[in-house]
Amino acid sequence: MARSSAKAKDRFPEPDWKALCEDRVEVAAAKAHWTRIITEMEARETLAEANGHSVQRLVLAYLNYDRAAAKVAQLGVVDTPAADNPRAISRLSIHFKAQSEAEKTAERLEAQLGLSPQRRGKVAKVTKKRRSSAGADAFLGQQG
Repeated sequence: MARSSAKAKDRFPEPDWKALCEDRVEVAAAKAHWTRIITEMEARETLAEANGHSVQRLVLAYLNYDRAAAKVAQLGVVDTPAADNPRAISRLSIHFKAQSEAEKTAERLEAQLGLSPQRRGKVAKVTKKRRSSAGADAFLGQQG
């Protein structure tokens, strides 16, 4: 397994999380998510080079979800109306809306990448390119 994930790390370089994340805690979380997803997709043989950016977007959706969830836990789901405005009404928190959007994005990307349990059987394995060889190649040496 370690040999397989080492190959995956070579073929799929990790994004520069420091440029994309707010602090070192998020960088560590992003690295952990990236490694987990790449390792799982490599084990299922569903990892292709074209998936790299989709996996990056999935990791960022996870981070956005966690950020928004922390704010919702701190501030609540509903914003209270301003006391000085008699017409103000209670509204859903913008953080709750962001959390919901991040959840939808993550679910969509997980489905596309074959990570959700419902979609695992619907994602095809990545076909590996094979070099064709003829019997004469052993004698003459491969051409090109």
